[in-house]
Amino acid sequence: MPAINTVGICSKPNSTPAAGVAPRLVSWLRERGIGIRADEETAGYAGGAVEGMRRGEVPEGCDLIVVLGGDGTLLSAARAIGKREIPLFPVNLGGLGFLTAITVGELFPELERAFRGEHRIAKRKLLSVEVLRDGETIASYEALNDAVLAKSSIARIIDLDTYVDDQFVCAYKADGLIIATPTGSTAYSLSAGGPIVYPSVPAICLTPICPHMLTNRPLLVPETSVIKALARGPDESVYLTIDGQVGNPIRQGDAVACRSSKFSLLLINPPHMMFFDVLRQKLKWGER
Repeated sequence: MPAINTVGICSKPNSTPAAGVAPRLVSWLRERGIGIRADEETAGYAGGAVEGMRRGEVPEGCDLIVVLGGDGTLLSAARAIGKREIPLFPVNLGGLGFLTAITVGELFPELERAFRGEHRIAKRKLLSVEVLRDGETIASYEALNDAVLAKSSIARIIDLDTYVDDQFVCAYKADGLIIATPTGSTAYSLSAGGPIVYPSVPAICLTPICPHMLTNRPLLVPETSVIKALARGPDESVYLTIDGQVGNPIRQGDAVACRSSKFSLLLINPPHMMFFDVLRQKLKWGER
C-alpha cells in the first residue's frame, strides 16, 4: 500500500462509542504528523480539535479512510469515496457488522499494521445502477450492497418484468426485488431468503421479496450480466433504494439497469479475520 500521509475519518452520528474513540484517534494521528480530514460528526466528537466538513468532501486527497461505526456508516463512507479507490479501514462500534470487522481494541495496533503496509486489502465489486426513462438515464448510482425495488407505500404488490442480458426471466409479482453484489448477499438479501455468496465469487444475486409465486426463488447470474427490471405498476408505486440509504421513485415504464461496476471498494481486513470467521461470529454458527 502507498505511504499514508492524509487520513479521512467518518463517524456514526449520535454514538457514545464514537465520541469516546474519535478524540483518541485524532490525537494518535496528529502525534505521527498525519493530515486529517474529518466529517462533521467526527469534528463534533473531537471538540474542535479538527475542522469538520461534509462527508462527501472527506475522501478528497486522502490515502486512507477510517470509519467509526457499523455497516451503515461504512456504506455511507463508501458512497462518499465513490469511484476513488481509497482503502477503507472499518472499525465496528455496533453489533451485527459483516463489513466492519476491526474492533475498538484492535484499532491502533491494526492501524500501525496498515501504516507499515502489512494489511490484507479485499476488493469488493460495486454494482452500477441506472434509472432509464424514455431511453434517457435520469439517475445513476454505485452500490456496494444492493439495489432494491420495493413498493413505496402500503399499496398492493408490485409488478416487475425482469430481463438478464435481454432474455426475459419472469414477471415478478412481489413486495420487491433485491439485486445484490456478493458483499450484499449477507445484508437484505439474506433476510429475504437469498444465499450467502463468497465475496470473490463473480456473480450478481436476484432475490424476490415475498413473491406471490412461491416458485420464484433467488437466482445467481454471472457478474458479466446486465439485469434490467421494468416497472409495470402506476407511477411512483415502486421506489428504488441503493444500499438502504439513497434512491428515487420509479414511474410506470421506467427501467432499472444493473451491471457489475468497473470500480471496487478497497476494504482493509485484519489478517486474523477470514470470511468464515466473520460468518461464525455474526451468525452464531457452531464452533468446533
